[in-house]
Amino acid sequence: MSSSDAASGPGTSAQDSSPYLDALAEFVTKGRERWDTPGHQGSVDAHPLMTSYFGERTLALDFQTMVDGIDLGPDNAKQRSLTLAAQAWGSSRTWFLTNGSTGGNLTACLAMAGMGGSLVAQRSVHSSVISGLAMSGLAATFIAPDLDEELGISHGLTAQALDDALTANPDARIALVVTPSYFGACADVRALADVAHRHNAALIVDEAWGAHFGFHPDLPTNAVRLGADLVVSSMHKLGGSLGQTALLHLGHGPFAEKLEPFVVRALDAMASTSESTLLLASLDIARREIAVHGATTINRSLATAARLRYRISSDGRYRDVTDKIRTYPSVVGIDPLRVVIDTRAGGVSGHEARHLLFEGGHHLELSTDSVVVALIGAGVELDADGLADTLLGLPNRESEIRPVISLPPAGPRRMTVREAYFSAAEVISAADAVGRISADSVAAYPPGIPNLMPGEEITAANLTFLQDTAAAPFGYVRGAISPDMSLVRVVI
Repeated sequence: MSSSDAASGPGTSAQDSSPYLDALAEFVTKGRERWDTPGHQGSVDAHPLMTSYFGERTLALDFQTMVDGIDLGPDNAKQRSLTLAAQAWGSSRTWFLTNGSTGGNLTACLAMAGMGGSLVAQRSVHSSVISGLAMSGLAATFIAPDLDEELGISHGLTAQALDDALTANPDARIALVVTPSYFGACADVRALADVAHRHNAALIVDEAWGAHFGFHPDLPTNAVRLGADLVVSSMHKLGGSLGQTALLHLGHGPFAEKLEPFVVRALDAMASTSESTLLLASLDIARREIAVHGATTINRSLATAARLRYRISSDGRYRDVTDKIRTYPSVVGIDPLRVVIDTRAGGVSGHEARHLLFEGGHHLELSTDSVVVALIGAGVELDADGLADTLLGLPNRESEIRPVISLPPAGPRRMTVREAYFSAAEVISAADAVGRISADSVAAYPPGIPNLMPGEEITAANLTFLQDTAAAPFGYVRGAISPDMSLVRVVI
């Protein structure tokens, strides 16, 4: 199905409803006195400060459910909302997540262990996948994606790379890929699914950055409609729901059917038993908005992105790297709502540019040493000229700009993730860590792709990259023992 087909499919009258939210609102109108959790119990008198910040209605809608008609009983409101979500994205079944795509990845890692065999996975997975592998104990072989070392960007996998990996690992029953990338590069999911299925393996896609796909003819098609068996989707990233919310989609066919009972059991283990009604309702609302109105409202987001790209390319100081990204073999499409700008080409590093833009009133999603990334949420219109004016007005420091912080390849794997994660370990000076085995998952964040992974040998290049990142403006290293990466935890 083409993206335009997907965009027109969900926009039906049935999608123009929000059963879960409506059930919550109806419950509130009954005026029942609340003798349950959460302990604020909607009391304005007891919580005037919270009320002043969030509003009385927010407190009223934040209650513990487990109520017939809302989330219990046949044909309850939550189940109807989940059915609408499955129809909107084309899945056989969809679940709401209130612990983000991190929770989706952890769930997927537990579920995939039930398939037997081993896993082949794209090396640029999110750090939550590594935590999931430590929990599940699943043995994994990692495949290096296309890598732009100069710009610090990981792309995706080609079908050939996946075929080679599955041929070399005939016991693998799961293939895990990331698309779109953190920088908007889209891999050929249909070809990847065909390869995985030919090798008797299910395809799981971390589509955290693609929740909006398929709801406008100028956007790529989502992974479920392209044949993926299980898809993790961060609705809060570009789809419009509140932060920390995500979706988990089950595909169609025998691999999805085999995964389903393991997914259900894994969700029972990973999901909160006190899920936030506010977060769940935001997923219901965002699904309704994008399914019914996305084909129209996303036009203004595309116009914002196009205007920003025009301003950057017409000035000539910086470089829109979209065309460069397209040259990589694994890239068959681009998410137009992410604008990746090479600021180093204009005499300022990506990290410094992001810092200076923040001081100038613009908060961008992420940076590498060479680029900044601006996101435009689906349906949102932003001031492209305001950002462009500030960016083009940044000082040119070409004469003093330091050497590029290049993204190095991963070190060789010496142990499985789980073996290293639970091994005896010690914290040592980074200067003494080269050649030792990492016990931790350590990642420049965002995007959160581990640069050191449990079980991998620590290389001097990776340590230097992380230390330079930590020292840069807005630099942050997730999982670091010390903020400056002067200390590292290693396997004894």
